[in-house]
Amino acid sequence: MSTTLLFVDDEPDLEALVLQKFRRRIRDGEVTIIFARDGLEALAALEQHPQVDMVVSDINMPRMDGLSLLTKLQEAEDKKSTIIVSAYGDMSNIRTAMNRGAFDFLTKPIDFADLEATIGKTIRHIEMLREVRRRQMEAERAHAALSRHFSPELAKRLAASGEGEGIEVQWRDVATIFTDITGFTSLVETAPPEALGKLLNEYVGGMTEIVFAHEGTVAKIIGDAIQVLFNAPGDQPDYATRAVACAHALDAWAQEFRARQRATGITFGATRIGIHAGPALVGNFGGNRYFDYTAYGDSINIAARLEAANKHLGTRICVSASVAEAAENFQGRPVGELMLRGRSEPLRAFEPLPPEKYQAPETALYAEAFAKMAAGDAAAMPAFAALVGMHADDSLAGFHLRRLLNGAKGIRMQLE
Repeated sequence: MSTTLLFVDDEPDLEALVLQKFRRRIRDGEVTIIFARDGLEALAALEQHPQVDMVVSDINMPRMDGLSLLTKLQEAEDKKSTIIVSAYGDMSNIRTAMNRGAFDFLTKPIDFADLEATIGKTIRHIEMLREVRRRQMEAERAHAALSRHFSPELAKRLAASGEGEGIEVQWRDVATIFTDITGFTSLVETAPPEALGKLLNEYVGGMTEIVFAHEGTVAKIIGDAIQVLFNAPGDQPDYATRAVACAHALDAWAQEFRARQRATGITFGATRIGIHAGPALVGNFGGNRYFDYTAYGDSINIAARLEAANKHLGTRICVSASVAEAAENFQGRPVGELMLRGRSEPLRAFEPLPPEKYQAPETALYAEAFAKMAAGDAAAMPAFAALVGMHADDSLAGFHLRRLLNGAKGIRMQLE
């Protein structure tokens, strides 16, 4: 890489001597040299040539001397490495220059071998600074990319360790959360763009903060939909427990957000959440130029199908048996065996419940009615009818009652 030098000196013969001394390096493109005759002319040259790497300046010059120029250079945001040149006996000014930030000094008359050695040393210093700045910029870019996916502390660790731009694609057991908003398409078609943008940014921002608080990874945000991973990129032995706790927190926040919007006259749909645990191909799929940490595989698709199943079931959260069985002290109620689109085998699903709802009497009544339905007992229909009569807002109980009324039997059900 070429180095650009700015010589600042009012001696008329200096320019020719410098050009003669550095002619080979100038010819080979290693060095570009600019000249100025005082501090003011030097500042003007720096404005025209911001690529200047190094300044070699005399002290005694008209209009603006070298010490005043050095002060200006040190005040600038892009500080230039500066070599000060002065008479041998002028050690007082040389000390002042060094105290003001000069990188090195030379004495007059200039020994050109000494000048070349000092410039070489300064160039090596500049190259070292360039490398430090390059690494810092890479770390900042990595941190910016990682911050879209990972909690602040994890993003900082990955960026600092150099792992941020190359997390390897690998098979991992993960818990995947999918979230979506009901009726969002209608909101897009009716809301003013500026209002929709503000609304969606607040929603996604709030949901993301909750994910990061549970140390989850945001794999994708597509409009109103969010995909979250646990046990990636780092190991989280309790990933199923974390996923369920995160889903409850997301549900509570989304419901509160929805109520706030309703109070202002905005109809904001409910957030549906699906969770499944299983193996997935996880890593950076963005290539060399774009960081895209995400996951692919059948288990990811199942989580998305469970999110969509909420629409039919009347629930807001639906999790697979792999999550319910792995989560510590899971509290919830069975949904049934779902025949999801694209799958030939049924999937047992559950609705996780917060403690206060799980301990409520109607949960025990639901469990009794569900057990009757699983056994093919005709008493299941009146049991669900009684439950819906007491709790008309129990959408899942209402779903099963409608199934039974339409002639369905058992707990296996086809969802489109």
